[in-house]
Amino acid sequence: MDSLDDLLAMIPMDQVAGRLGVDPAQAEGLVRKALPTLVGGMKANAEDPGGASSLLGALGGNDGSVVDGGIDLTQVDEADGQKILGHVFGANQGAVTQQLGGLVGDAGGGGGEGIMAKLLPLLAPIVLGWLAKQLTGSQDSPLGDLGGLGDLGDLGGLGGLLGGDSSGAGAGSGGLSDMLGGLLKGELDGGTELDSVLGGLLGGGTRG
Repeated sequence: MDSLDDLLAMIPMDQVAGRLGVDPAQAEGLVRKALPTLVGGMKANAEDPGGASSLLGALGGNDGSVVDGGIDLTQVDEADGQKILGHVFGANQGAVTQQLGGLVGDAGGGGGEGIMAKLLPLLAPIVLGWLAKQLTGSQDSPLGDLGGLGDLGDLGGLGGLLGGDSSGAGAGSGGLSDMLGGLLKGELDGGTELDSVLGGLLGGGTRG
């Protein structure tokens, strides 16, 4: 599986900068904070049996076209991104955005929380599509034959599962959680900063 650094290299920072009103270097710094948070939220879902099933269905129903041939932000559905964030973070979405915004300060003069509120819906469909592409191309993929089982509409209520006990998770959910956890080990300033954003908000979301 590719790393989050590989995904980072695919994201057009000039387009991100234009959307956020910052320079490309600032845009890259912001994306570096946001990507592990999104993956960490998805890992929290994967650690719960019910959440894992829904997340696998969403990944299996995603063709990854958003990352094919290079990412173009004009082709990213921000409304879809908002739905993804709602499903991944549930009632904690606002708190996650606030915590993440606190890490970046007054980026671009627009306030960190406001900047992240704009950035996360742009990145969420990209992350989901990229993960779907990665997992469906892996011989050890926990997606198996899940292609077409569901779409983002099937993820309703996932927020309530974020703090669930993963003791009953099956092999598929464990495989997905392990893959997502592997992406977060030492990647893109994940570490303690990721703990500070997700820790206490998503229950098991930051367990190693």
